[in-house]
Amino acid sequence: MPLLVMKFGGTSVADLDRIKNAAQKVRREVERGYDVIVIVSAMSGKTNELVGWVEATSPLFDAREYDAVVASGENVTAGLMALTLQEMDVPARSWQGWQVPINTTAQHSAARFVNIPRRNIDQKFAEGFKVAVVAGFQGIGPDGRVTTLGRGGSDTTAVAFAAAFGAERCDIYTDVDGVYTTDPRITSKARKLDKIAFEEMLELASLGAKVLQTRSVELAMRYKVRLRVLSSFEDTDEKSGTLVCDEDEIMESKVVNGVAYSREEAKITLVTVEDRPGISAAIFAPLAEAGVNVDMIVQNISERDYEDHPGAVTDMTFSCPVNQVARAKKAMEDAKASGHIAYDELVVDTEVAKVSVVGIGMRSHAGVAARMFKALADENINIKVISTSEIKISVLIDRKYMELAVQALHDAFELEQV
Repeated sequence: MPLLVMKFGGTSVADLDRIKNAAQKVRREVERGYDVIVIVSAMSGKTNELVGWVEATSPLFDAREYDAVVASGENVTAGLMALTLQEMDVPARSWQGWQVPINTTAQHSAARFVNIPRRNIDQKFAEGFKVAVVAGFQGIGPDGRVTTLGRGGSDTTAVAFAAAFGAERCDIYTDVDGVYTTDPRITSKARKLDKIAFEEMLELASLGAKVLQTRSVELAMRYKVRLRVLSSFEDTDEKSGTLVCDEDEIMESKVVNGVAYSREEAKITLVTVEDRPGISAAIFAPLAEAGVNVDMIVQNISERDYEDHPGAVTDMTFSCPVNQVARAKKAMEDAKASGHIAYDELVVDTEVAKVSVVGIGMRSHAGVAARMFKALADENINIKVISTSEIKISVLIDRKYMELAVQALHDAFELEQV
């Protein structure tokens, strides 16, 4: 039988009525002739509640017990979904991560997949079961302990199952009806995309678009898993939502396909750093060890007087999430105290945002950067930092201009047009 993977996020299974609604969508696919693997998240708000209980019980908690507690949210949903399907006369059973088993690394709360053996679920399908309801976000480590994959891990679970079982497609049901050219809350001109390439979706996800978890897109791209993003609150058919697929499936792509933004960014500058071989490693190694997610990096000639600093000096600027600023400052101060680096001043700006344009069409079209910068200049928006890749241009700007920048770029690249 052809096999389909369907994933339902927390808002899609927030209560018994929504679980019933999701189960009806599963039954419809069974009636179309599919065996179905359903991946479920915890009911909306439940994971936050469980995390709160753990932190209230033990501020310096054992990560293994943390995983044991927070994984229970998905177990509840899986059982309720299986029961609901059984009430609809659909042969279904629930599976916890250890029962499959979903084998992972031992890194608790941030585990990665090792393998997903097919034998147990295939045997149940052979016995006449039509649906396997699997608790997402969790697995089992080499020591036999429950592990979790980190926030958004159910998306990754769904893609991993689609790859392991050779599914025809992986449908991600969420509270939006697809992937848009930008956030519709910022501009009413945002347009839903029928198709988007893996590379574009990966960039959008990493730049702040919250439709899909970044690791899930990476996995889908690696194993060529066709993903479809669609709403769990609307009637859908085979043409609904947005298909995330290989570039070869897209006949002709626009130069820019989307505008993404990240509001909670910070810019950190080390002023008058010695300009010598190895200085970048001396700066960014401690940041990596401190778990700081550095993004944009710029090295430039220092504005400080050269007479005060014999030898070449430079300023080093980088961006990171606002909630990692304290860790970044401590890492730099410790590195300075230990003599590994020297700088005059550490300047932090926490009132910035990152805005990016993304499109595989950039590979074969010139002038994208000029068009982007002109659109921002026309709105009198100053650019603080620029970074580029083959299919992306990102800028750091004052946060107060973020929404204006997104609207201006969406208009400049005419993304409302098909």
